[in-house]
Amino acid sequence: MKQVIIVRSDLKLPKGKMSAQVAHASTEAVLRSHKDDISVWRKGGMKKIVLKVANQKELLKYKTLAEDHGLVTALITDAGHTVVEPGTMTCLGIGPDKEEKIDMVTGKLKMV
Repeated sequence: MKQVIIVRSDLKLPKGKMSAQVAHASTEAVLRSHKDDISVWRKGGMKKIVLKVANQKELLKYKTLAEDHGLVTALITDAGHTVVEPGTMTCLGIGPDKEEKIDMVTGKLKMV
């Protein structure tokens, strides 16, 4: 079991801002997940991988692909109080779910 968070690289978010957005995506995806999946994931060490895409179009493409594969997703849009404009889509949480299932969607993406 693992969780993947995909971040837009075109936003060039500062490390702190990116970390906060990734945390939002991870938390929201877990809150949307089935409790049995969460339990298995927790017992396995709560594996998380942070990957990158080029832009918003690509982020939305992976959201659709993940949903088409039956994966839980959480698209994060920023409130716009600091670095980016309000409503900017920053990242996408996927899972936790079976590693093989997530890899079918995100396996070709590069790590941040």
